[in-house]
Amino acid sequence: MSQDATVTWLTQEVYDRLNLELQTLSTTGRQEITDRIQSAREEGDLKENSGYHAAKEEQGKQEARIRQLAELLRTAEVGEAPESHGVVEIGTIITATIAGDETTFLIGSREIAEGSELDAYSEQSPLGAAIIGLAVGDSTSYTAPNGREIAVTITAVETWTGQ
Repeated sequence: MSQDATVTWLTQEVYDRLNLELQTLSTTGRQEITDRIQSAREEGDLKENSGYHAAKEEQGKQEARIRQLAELLRTAEVGEAPESHGVVEIGTIITATIAGDETTFLIGSREIAEGSELDAYSEQSPLGAAIIGLAVGDSTSYTAPNGREIAVTITAVETWTGQ
C-alpha cells in the first residue's frame, strides 16, 4: 500500500458509495438545485429573496462536495484493509494513550469510519503523521494545532474490519 500523501485508502464498499454520491450530486442533485434557483428567481426581487439565496448557498456547498469527492476518488487506492502486524499504517485501528487518556481510532479517511463509532485521523494530520510506522509500545509526541506538545504511546494496532 502506497504511503504517498496524495493517496487516500478506501475499501471497495466506501469507494462505490462515494462514487454513487458523486454521480447523484453531479446529475439529479445539480438539476434539483437549478430548478430551486429558477423557481426562486421567478418570485421576483433577488435582493430580498431568501429562498433564492438559500438555494445559491446550497449550490455552492454541493459544488464543493462534488469537487471534494472527485479528488478523493481520483486519488483513492482501493483495496482491503492491511492486515495488522502491530505497526501503525493507513487503514488500521489504533489504541493509544494520548496525553494520558486511552483512545481508539482509525488512521485514514473519515469516509471509511462513517457509520462506525470510531473517530478517524488522516495520516497527514499532526497525530497521524507522528504515529505512522510506529509499533505497539512505541512512544512519540506531536505538536497540536494550538502549539502544545502531546505525548502518544501506541498500545494496540488492529486490522480494520469495517465496524
